[in-house]
Amino acid sequence: MFIKSLELENYRNYKSLNLSFDRGTTILYGNNAQGKTNILEAIYLSATTKSHKGSKDSEIVNFDEEEGHIRTLLEKDGMDYRIDMHLRKSKSKGIAINCERIKKASDLIGLLNVVFFSPEDLNIIKDGPAYRRRFVDMELCQLDQFYIYNLNNYNKIINQRNKLLKDLYFNPSLRETLMIWDTQLESYGSKIIERRIHFTAQLNEIMKDIHYKLSGGLENIEIIYEPNVSAEEIGTELKKAQDRDIKSKSTSVGPHRDDFAFMVNGIDIRKFGSQGQQRTAALSLKLAEIELVKRITKDIPVLLLDDVLSELDSNRQNYLLNSIGDIQTIITCTGLDEFVNNRFMIDKVYKIVAGSVEENENNDREKNEERQG
Repeated sequence: MFIKSLELENYRNYKSLNLSFDRGTTILYGNNAQGKTNILEAIYLSATTKSHKGSKDSEIVNFDEEEGHIRTLLEKDGMDYRIDMHLRKSKSKGIAINCERIKKASDLIGLLNVVFFSPEDLNIIKDGPAYRRRFVDMELCQLDQFYIYNLNNYNKIINQRNKLLKDLYFNPSLRETLMIWDTQLESYGSKIIERRIHFTAQLNEIMKDIHYKLSGGLENIEIIYEPNVSAEEIGTELKKAQDRDIKSKSTSVGPHRDDFAFMVNGIDIRKFGSQGQQRTAALSLKLAEIELVKRITKDIPVLLLDDVLSELDSNRQNYLLNSIGDIQTIITCTGLDEFVNNRFMIDKVYKIVAGSVEENENNDREKNEERQG
C-alpha cells in the first residue's frame, strides 16, 4: 500500500495543493508555521476521518471559505482507490470511495492505515492518562471496526448519563432512569476493556524486543494496563457509585478513566524515569505500533513523521531511520541536514512556504543517489 497523490482545496492555509508521492521517502521541509503539518493531518484524516489534533471540521476549512476538500489517491493490493472527503463548517463531512458515497465514516477505516509520530508523542509516557487513552483509542479505531462501534456508543452514553446526573440535582425523581444508561455503559464498556487488555498484550509482545535493542540490551519494558474497573465488575461498580456521581455530576466508573503504566526493569518510568528513558519508551511504542499494524492488516502502513527527528538524539535518529526502509514515509522538518548526515535515501523533496509548495529539482532517484553517494 502507498499513497500516490494528495489534493487539497480550501484546507487550512492551502487554497489549492496537488502533491505526488513515491513509494519511498518524501521530505516536506520549511520554516515553522508554513503548513507542513497540515499536509500530514490531511493524510491522517483520509485514513481515520479525524484530525490527529482533535480539531473540528469547522477549524480545518480555510478561514475565508465554508467548504474544503481532500482527495487522496492510493494503491493497495494492486488496485487504485480514491478517497474524497468533503469538509463543511456547518455540516458533517461527506466521504466517498471511488466516487461512491459511504453512509458511515467508520466504513472508511482500514482502507488506508497510517502511523503518525510527532514530538507530542514523545511525551506520551509522562503526560496525563488522557494522552495514553487517546493513543490506544486512535490505534484500535484504525484496526478494529467493532472497537469504533463500541467506543462511539460508549462516549455518547457517557455524555447522556452526565447530562442526566446534572438534571438529577434539580429533579431527583429522574434517578430511576440512571439504570437505563448504566446497563448500556456496562455492555459497551466491558467490550472496550476486554479489547484494551488484548491490545496491550499484543503491543508487549512486539515492544519488548524493540526496546531491548534500542536500549543496548540494558532495559526490559512492559506496558501495564490499569483499568478503572474490570469488565466483570463495571455494572456493580456503576451502581455503587450512583450517589457519588450525582454529587459530582459526572461518571466516575468506566474505561474513560483507564490508564497505562510503562515499567522499565520493574520501575514505573512515568513517575521515576528519566526523560531519556521516557523518550526511548515512546519511540519503542511507535515502532511497535508499526509492526502491529503490519501483523493485523497484513499490509505495510504509511508512516507520518512530523518534525520528530529534531527531538531525538543521533542514536535514536539512526535506529528510527534504519527501521523504516520498507515503509512509505512522509517526513516534515525544518532542514535537510539530518538526512544528508545519515546518508538517508530521499525520493522526493518539497519546500513548503506559506501554503505553497516548491518541488526540489533533484526529485528523481538517480540524481538523489548521486547526491547521497
